[in-house]
Amino acid sequence: MSTGTSQNPAAAATPALATTIKPTDLRGILKYVPRFQGQIFVIAIDGSIVADENFNNILVDIAVLRSLGIKVVLVHGIGRQIKELSELRGVPITDVYGSGVTDAATLDLAVRASSRVSHLVLEGLAQNNLRGVITNSVRALPVGIIKGVDHQFTGRVERIDKDFLTSLINDQALPVISPLAFGPEGKSLRVNSDLLAAELAEALHATKIIYLTPQPGLLINGELRPQIAVEVLRKQLETAPEQIAELCRTKAGNAIRAIDNGTPRVHIVDGRVFDALLNEIFSNEGVGTLIYGNDYQQIRKATRRDVRFIHSLTRAAVKREELIQRTQQAIEKNIDQYYVFEIDENIIACVTLIQYPGRPELAELGSLYVLPFYHNRGIGKKMVDYAGLVARERGATRIIAVSTQSFGFFTNVCGFEESDKSILPEARLKLYEESGRNAKVLSRALT
Repeated sequence: MSTGTSQNPAAAATPALATTIKPTDLRGILKYVPRFQGQIFVIAIDGSIVADENFNNILVDIAVLRSLGIKVVLVHGIGRQIKELSELRGVPITDVYGSGVTDAATLDLAVRASSRVSHLVLEGLAQNNLRGVITNSVRALPVGIIKGVDHQFTGRVERIDKDFLTSLINDQALPVISPLAFGPEGKSLRVNSDLLAAELAEALHATKIIYLTPQPGLLINGELRPQIAVEVLRKQLETAPEQIAELCRTKAGNAIRAIDNGTPRVHIVDGRVFDALLNEIFSNEGVGTLIYGNDYQQIRKATRRDVRFIHSLTRAAVKREELIQRTQQAIEKNIDQYYVFEIDENIIACVTLIQYPGRPELAELGSLYVLPFYHNRGIGKKMVDYAGLVARERGATRIIAVSTQSFGFFTNVCGFEESDKSILPEARLKLYEESGRNAKVLSRALT
């Protein structure tokens, strides 16, 4: 048994070129359908994206999602529109995005901007034969006075009429939610659309929030982060929020809020790019940023339905002789030994863990493989560490690996040491000798 984690920094440098699933490739899209069918996606569109020339293409993409059985709730912002109305009418505004103070004049412009944007959304949906419904399903209370400042007509979400929204969704209608909510007496209050998307996702048990923005994704120190764990992002916001691009900060904060409240995945995607929405959802690599929960929550035991994906995943490594060839039948027979790493429900890495009768203190890690696009992101080490945790829980005190090409990864990154082949159990030693591969035997104590 061999292991492979070949490192290729260039593979991660060009996500657009690395995308293998084209939105126009129906066969490529259909392999994701069983995973997403029947799920609810909350899509939050910035006001500037509604005004962008790519907006109509986004609505076509949403029509594609609906045709594949994916349920969609659409939330829109009005930041750009309210600024334009302010300039056009010469009316100063107290807050653009619904998170600061909203005075009466600003609220009036927000109502006008929201009405216009919602109508544009309905027009686009009609052009794509989709039914859209603007609702009053969001109830709010005034934010009140914070640190001595009266926020006047700015609201915080109190309740979402999820039964009403669910009935619309089940009736094949697409709810369109504006960044306005309604107070106890039915009066309008301004709310932040990023926060509203997080509240809706929690109430409706959505599996994704997708923020469509005028940014390539989450930018930290000017660099795009293709993926980031929620705890890493939380620490970033606590210690150096200024390093996050200003337009992404509220989305980052509300992404953390959403994941903490049960939404598994949050995406930040450039809404100006043609097909970006479909590429983010229907490809392994994506084109924006994925924010996800606990690292180890992405690792799970493989099932029989994963056999074909694991076989396809490791095929390239077999050709390079990094891994020993295994047929789909062989993988299926030993599927209980496999663990997989998922990003947005796509398998991008695998590993096996074997224990031997009569040697309960010993476990062997094998078939370690990570898609090249995800190299140099710590995923291989997470898989090794996770296998070690499982082995230790089963009573093992030492874990071994046998490798022909990736021994440097195991020794330099994962803390393994080269061992004599005599450490192998008798039956495993026989297979080692018969293979003639002269692989290195590596081991690490489990403490």
